[in-house]
Amino acid sequence: MTESKNILVTGASRGIGKSIASLLVKEGHNVFLTARNKDLLKKVCHDIGAKGYFAIDLSENGAVEKLVKLTAAAYGDIEVLVNNAGLYVYSPVEQVKETDILDLLSVNIKAPYELIKYIVPMMKKKKWGRIINIGSISGVIGEANASLYSLTKSAFLGMTKSLALELAADGITVNTINPGWVDTEMAETSVNDSAFSYEENLETIPQRRYIDPDEIASLVRYLISDDSKGLTGQAISLCAGLSCG
Repeated sequence: MTESKNILVTGASRGIGKSIASLLVKEGHNVFLTARNKDLLKKVCHDIGAKGYFAIDLSENGAVEKLVKLTAAAYGDIEVLVNNAGLYVYSPVEQVKETDILDLLSVNIKAPYELIKYIVPMMKKKKWGRIINIGSISGVIGEANASLYSLTKSAFLGMTKSLALELAADGITVNTINPGWVDTEMAETSVNDSAFSYEENLETIPQRRYIDPDEIASLVRYLISDDSKGLTGQAISLCAGLSCG
C-alpha cells in the first residue's frame, strides 16, 4: 500500500466526494473533509472514520485560504488534494441568472484553483504531491441547457495540462477525472430538472448504466499510488462510453 498521506477532499458530505473519502480512509490515509453542511459533514466524518472536517462555503471571500490554514495547522501539510466540490445548473442560456454565473464560477473554478495555489507550496517542500480534479463529461462533449456548468468543467482541462507541466519537476502530478452520469443525488436532481427521464438518459449511455461513485473512488486511489507517478496532465473520461460518440 502507498504510504499514508494527508488528503483533503472537498464536497465530501455526499455522493462522489463521500465515496472517495470513504475508500481512502479504508486505505489507511489521513483524510480531511470539507463541505457546506456541518451536520451532514460531521456525520460522514464519524461514519467513515475520517481524521477531521471543516464546514465552510468555498464561495465566500477568504474561505479557501482559511480552510487550508486551519487544516494544515491541525493536521499537517496536505499532500493530496481532491477538488470535488461543484455546483450544477440546468437552464437555457437566456434564462441563466447572474447569481448562478457568479456561484458556479466561484465554486467550480475559483475555489479549486485557489486551493491548488495555497497547497502546492506544501507539496513542493516534500517534492511529492497529487492533485486530482473531479470534472465532468459535460466539460468534454458539452451538454445542452447546461452550458454554464460545461463552461466551468471544461476549465479543468487547460488548467490540468498547464499545471502538470509547471509542477512535473517537483514530483507533483495533476489529473482530472471526467465522470459521465453518476448514480448520485446530484444526477437525480439534474434528471428531474431536465426534459428527459431516467430511462431516456440510459438510452444515451453505451453501457446502459450509470457510473457508481465507488468506481471514481477506485480511480482516485490509483492516481494517488506510486504506480501512477508517470500519469500527469491527463483528463480521464469515466463515463460508460458516453464520450465515444
